[in-house]
Amino acid sequence: MDDKITIIEGPPPTFEVVDDHWALALNEGPFLSDIALTRLRTFSGPSLVERCYRAWHKGNPIHLEFRTEEGLNQNAPIIAARYVETDEGHMLLLWVRLEREESELELNLEDDEDEEGNDTYPPDTGFPLGPSDWSL
Repeated sequence: MDDKITIIEGPPPTFEVVDDHWALALNEGPFLSDIALTRLRTFSGPSLVERCYRAWHKGNPIHLEFRTEEGLNQNAPIIAARYVETDEGHMLLLWVRLEREESELELNLEDDEDEEGNDTYPPDTGFPLGPSDWSL
């Protein structure tokens, strides 16, 4: 695997879905994903942020590796990193890309018919259907 930051002890991280415009601008790719923030205590915040920067500078991804509640290993691509100093030490702030559940978004592409068997799609006007014409 590429570079990674691994959580070796403690509970699984908690993720807060982010809706900041700058973070949403980083969400591109062939799959739907959520941008989430997690906060981790660490002894070496500056060196972990530097590790992320070096990977990105080389054009490589870097991942957060952690265990789920079920004890399974999970990885999430890190898309932004920052650290802050607190009274207890360094707090690492990581913005990661989490894949959405496949069942969250389902397109209904079957033929819709009313009770009499007539299509309920708009007539063919030669124009493409707009987003408001899709049924989710």
